[in-house]
Amino acid sequence: MTFAEIKQSLQNQFGKSVVENDELPVNQVEIDGKDWLNIATFMKEDPKLSFDQLECITGVDTGEEGSLQTHYNLHSMEHRHKIEVVINHDRNEPKVSSVEQLWRIGDWFERETYDMFGIEYIGHRDLRRILCPDDWEGWPLRKDYEEQESFHGIVVPKIKEEEGWE
Repeated sequence: MTFAEIKQSLQNQFGKSVVENDELPVNQVEIDGKDWLNIATFMKEDPKLSFDQLECITGVDTGEEGSLQTHYNLHSMEHRHKIEVVINHDRNEPKVSSVEQLWRIGDWFERETYDMFGIEYIGHRDLRRILCPDDWEGWPLRKDYEEQESFHGIVVPKIKEEEGWE
């Protein structure tokens, strides 16, 4: 299937949950996060789509005044087609349904995105930090992130000297 056929299939099944956004690059489709789990299940289980491989989940911060996003890269091994799904989140309460039980690799991808951007994946069985300590404050890949001065009494170095890190 071509990207246009995949998108049309999603629109036929889910209507306005497939957001019209002409600014997206080729092979990206924006989905309303409220229906994400149903759409993801359809994308995996529909024989014509058969997106059996979740290649990546990542977060994007569009700017301090903009939204946070989750991007999902999906691939069909059977049909050899791919798509990138984009979901926009309210930056004050970024939440979307988890897909870690649908694609098991989503477990670590969602934890990494949660840890770096603070996007909560509802229904994830073990959503906790994976890269930062459990008690780390803030979300390091957000554009409005303010680095901590210290962590448990240890100064967090911020200056890179010409000869190396200080």
